[in-house]
Amino acid sequence: MPKQKILLIVIVGIITSNAFAQHAAKFTDAMKQEMCEKVKKAAQHAWQGYKQYAWGADDLKPLTKQPRLWYKNSMLMTPVDAFDTFTLLELTDEAAAAKQLILSELNFNTDNDVQVFEITIRLLAGLLTAYELDGDKKFLVLAEDLGKRLMPAFNSPTGMPYRYVHLQTGKTRDSINNPAEIGTLMMEFGKLSKLTGNNSYYDAAKKGMMEVYKRRSKLDLVGEQIDVTTGKWISTQSHISGYIDSYYEYMYKCWVLFGDADFKKAFDQHNAAIKKYLISKTDHGWFMRHVDMNTGVESATTYGALDAFYAGLCGYAGDVKTAREIQKANYYMWTKFNIEPEEFNFKTDSLLSAYYILRPESLESDFYLYRLTRDNSYLWQGKYMVDAILNHCNNDVGYASLKNVRTFEKANSMESFFFGETLKYAYLIFAPTSTLDLKKVVLTTEAHPFNIETKKR
Repeated sequence: MPKQKILLIVIVGIITSNAFAQHAAKFTDAMKQEMCEKVKKAAQHAWQGYKQYAWGADDLKPLTKQPRLWYKNSMLMTPVDAFDTFTLLELTDEAAAAKQLILSELNFNTDNDVQVFEITIRLLAGLLTAYELDGDKKFLVLAEDLGKRLMPAFNSPTGMPYRYVHLQTGKTRDSINNPAEIGTLMMEFGKLSKLTGNNSYYDAAKKGMMEVYKRRSKLDLVGEQIDVTTGKWISTQSHISGYIDSYYEYMYKCWVLFGDADFKKAFDQHNAAIKKYLISKTDHGWFMRHVDMNTGVESATTYGALDAFYAGLCGYAGDVKTAREIQKANYYMWTKFNIEPEEFNFKTDSLLSAYYILRPESLESDFYLYRLTRDNSYLWQGKYMVDAILNHCNNDVGYASLKNVRTFEKANSMESFFFGETLKYAYLIFAPTSTLDLKKVVLTTEAHPFNIETKKR
């Protein structure tokens, strides 16, 4: 064997040994507190940049220091997504400023043609959580106004929602939808029903979600695109990435939140199929592949940032063993590329999409696994990932996405979910359990905590 190759093996072995030794070392309470303070300062820094350069807009473009609007009129994405994070982090001044802006400026009677899924998970969820945390009924009034304006989306021949709806006219468009955008409305519309007493929201969202479930394949998998007017699958590719991911997430979480047994039955069937057909076991952990929903034949070995959520969901649903193996793969993806890339090919170990847009999913899974196992290694993993984000994405007014995880070249984007999810999970990994009790709340796909219903359906 060449000397260079022997030297490389020795170096890799030393690095790996040091990493395992570190992960076995004690992570003290003082270290947890230090990480919490670090995240709080990061949240304050990003919020200050938004206040100075993008106040009243949806989010901040951190490189050019400009405001960004999603539609014709601002929907205040960042303050709504951030409010409950500031509350949980005990950033009282920031929470008060966000609340004042929301209650004085947020208006849904606007000429905006909006994406139902994104508006639901960011705004409807954020307002509902704000109401449950803060108690100000004005949050609930805004939430119900928004919910009513989104309801026409469900007026399709199948009951599955269209992708877009106009907030003033109720006009809908885009009948080619996907399981994630169809199913990831159930927690929010269901919670709106529970808080208002109007069951129409729950019923519409459940019908849409269960219509997808009814069209699962004989293997109990779903595809990635479906026509809501005909119920026919447009794409039969199956996976746990974008277009499908949070459909599976909400099946389980809606069971926990509402106690509706239909969701538990559907999740159990889907989850067994996921484990049977999608898991690909490697030396670096268990990744999730793409297959055809009807045959189970592998179609791609693509894995990425969005897929990383499944480790947390798997553990939350009771299978910690599988969750550990998937999180091992998630962490490998982080350490190999400095920060997780959007996509890579786990079979060839090669980069497919090199950008990182401040996504939270690996942190999310790390949070669940630490809470479930109290294994020190997940604190060390969390520290590595949080430090990587705060060090490499930081700029003078906030935190920027990366064009390339190898070079750390920045991109001009800081989406609201950086506040709503990434910073929240970064904090919760190290925070006391009392900060957020998973026996009392369920986190939405945008990490907004909803109080578990005491009166089950």
